[in-house]
Amino acid sequence: MCLGVPAKVIEIKENKALVDYGGIRKYVDTLLAPDVKPGDYVIVHAGAIISIIDEEYYNEIVETFNEFVKTLREDEIRGIF
Repeated sequence: MCLGVPAKVIEIKENKALVDYGGIRKYVDTLLAPDVKPGDYVIVHAGAIISIIDEEYYNEIVETFNEFVKTLREDEIRGIF
């Protein structure tokens, strides 16, 4: 299974983009998304931007991830994991 992670582009330097993953920043490759620009919301997989998404979809994904993490924590507290 592959996991693409949503991020926001902060800056572009040559073929790299500085992206923000909710407070964690990292440079990723832009080769697969050459039109990306600062302010864009993107999906990153294996250190590369694989698609540009709109803000609404970005917010939906982040909300779903947060719900998933909350459920895992609750299950851990109940001793399921």
